[in-house]
Amino acid sequence: MSDVTAYLGLGSNLGDRETHLRKALSLLGDAGEIIALSSIYETEPWGYAGQPSFLNMVCGFRTSLSPPELLALAQEVERRLGRVRTIRYGPRTMDVDILLYGDLVLDTPDLQIPHPRIPERAFVLAPLAEIAPDVEHPTLKRPISALLADASGRETVVKLGALSPGEVP
Repeated sequence: MSDVTAYLGLGSNLGDRETHLRKALSLLGDAGEIIALSSIYETEPWGYAGQPSFLNMVCGFRTSLSPPELLALAQEVERRLGRVRTIRYGPRTMDVDILLYGDLVLDTPDLQIPHPRIPERAFVLAPLAEIAPDVEHPTLKRPISALLADASGRETVVKLGALSPGEVP
């Protein structure tokens, strides 16, 4: 398979959230090339309110992995950083979501690409629009920046800043 650019959403709300993001990026960088990195955003929890705030970011990831292989990598990164699946949308040390994989549209029992809830989540759209504003959502046929404009005001998303260059894999 030839290289493709995928966009991955990373989030953490347990423990040292920034360290978890850095470690996830390092582990991902061992399996592909991180070509873009958003700032870190702090957001209120989505789906299950009784938990700490999240730190979220998005990376552009150049890879030759197939979608199922990329999903396996994402789940392995989560596992290595101590993720335990208990409550749906509950607290976690690390969450890695495949948001986009080139212009692929895929719907299997294990994986949906593009991620089905991108348009609803400002905490995904804000960092994604920062690094890929003109990328078109494969099914909605609209740029990410337009989807962010539609989602503005739905949830509080606070831009904290970027990782320092020494912290980027």
